[in-house]
Amino acid sequence: MSANFAYPVGLRLSGRRVVVLGAGQVAQRRLPALIAAGADILLISPSATASVEAMAEAGEVRWERRRYREGDFEGAWYVLITTDDPEANAAASAEADARRVWCVRSDDAEAASAWTPATGRSEGVTVAVLTGQDPRRSAAVRDAVVEGLRDGTLAAPRHRTRGPHVALVGGGPGDPDLITVRGRRLLAEADVVVADRLGPRDLLDELPPHVEVIDAAKIPYGRFMAQEAINNALIEHAKAGKSVVRLKGGDPFVFGRGMEEAEALAEAGIPCTVVPGISSSISVPGAAGIPVTHRGVAHEFTVVSGHVAPNDPSSLVDWAALARLRGTLVLLMAVEKIGAIAAALVAHGRAADTPVAVVQEGTTPTQRRVDATLATVGEKVAAEGVRPPAVVVIGDVVALSARDHG
Repeated sequence: MSANFAYPVGLRLSGRRVVVLGAGQVAQRRLPALIAAGADILLISPSATASVEAMAEAGEVRWERRRYREGDFEGAWYVLITTDDPEANAAASAEADARRVWCVRSDDAEAASAWTPATGRSEGVTVAVLTGQDPRRSAAVRDAVVEGLRDGTLAAPRHRTRGPHVALVGGGPGDPDLITVRGRRLLAEADVVVADRLGPRDLLDELPPHVEVIDAAKIPYGRFMAQEAINNALIEHAKAGKSVVRLKGGDPFVFGRGMEEAEALAEAGIPCTVVPGISSSISVPGAAGIPVTHRGVAHEFTVVSGHVAPNDPSSLVDWAALARLRGTLVLLMAVEKIGAIAAALVAHGRAADTPVAVVQEGTTPTQRRVDATLATVGEKVAAEGVRPPAVVVIGDVVALSARDHG
C-alpha cells in the first residue's frame, strides 16, 4: 500500500482542545470550520490578520500573542501548524508526534501526520476529498459533488423514514435554469410533484420514472383543479409517507396561493417548507431588457394583480392612488383586463403617452415583447394576439430599453 494513502475519518472536536500555530491567511481559512465544530481553540501567534483578530475579540478562539514553546500541545487532540518559520514548524511537528497528537502542516504535508481535506457541505451532508498532493483537484472534485447535491443532478435520496412533509417550491418564471438551487434539489428528492402549468415544465422531464406528477394546471378562465383538491392531494400524499413537492411558477407567495396551501397543511398538522422563487414581476421585465427601477427615472415599483377589472366591486386595488405614483407599475394576470386598467389609470391622471411593454412567456424560448402606450395598449394587445402568461410593465423605464429593443 502506498505511503501516501490516507485513512479518512471525521473528528468530533466539540469541547476538545485544538492548538493552532500561526494566525495568517491559512489559519484564517481553517479556523471557521474548527469554530463551527465547537473546538476549544488555542491560537498561538505573535500577530494575526484582521479577520483572525476579530475571531479572538469575539471570544471564538483564545489567542496568546507569542511564538511556539515546547509543551504547548499538552492536552491537545489536534494541532494545525501554519507559521512561516520552518524550524518552529519542525519542532512543533516533532512534539505532536511524541505526544501522539494528529498534526497538519501547511508548509510540508509530507512531514505531517494528518492532511486537511477539501471540504464542502450541503443540507447536512459533509463532503471531504483527499487527492494526496493535488489540492486543486481535491477542491474541484469537492465542488462538483457539492454542486451536484445542491442542484439535484447528483441524486442522493434519503433512506431513513421521515414524517409527513411538503415543500412549496417557487419554480421561477419558466426558464428551468432560474429555479433556486434548493428548489431543484428538493425536486430531485421528490416522490410526488404537484405542478402548475406556469412552473418550469422542462424540469419534470428529468424526474425518475417512479415520481408521480400531478397536473394542477390552472388554465386561465378554462378547466382548472380546485384549490381544495390541490390542498387535499398535498395532504394525502404527505400522510402516505411520500416526499411531496408543490412546484409553483414564480414565487409561492406572489399571487401564487402559497399561503392558502401552507395554512391547509398547518391545519392538517403537516410541516411545510417554503422555498422562495424568482418572481416574474422582476425577472420577466429584466429578461426583456427593462429595469423596474433606474436612477433618476423610477425610485419605486409596484406589483399589482390585474385579474379583476378596476370597476369590479370585488377589486381591492386603489387604481386612483396607483395612477398618482411616478414609478413603475408591474401587472400580473392582466392581459384580459389591460384595456380597462389602462383607461382607469389615464382617467385618474396617469399620462396617456406613458410607455407600456407587454412581455409574453418571459424567459422562455417563445418570449416576445409588444410595446405600446397607455392610450394604445388595449388595442395593441388584441391586435397582436397576446395571451397569458404575460407581464405588463408601465412607466418611463420601458423607454430606457425601447431603442435597444427596436
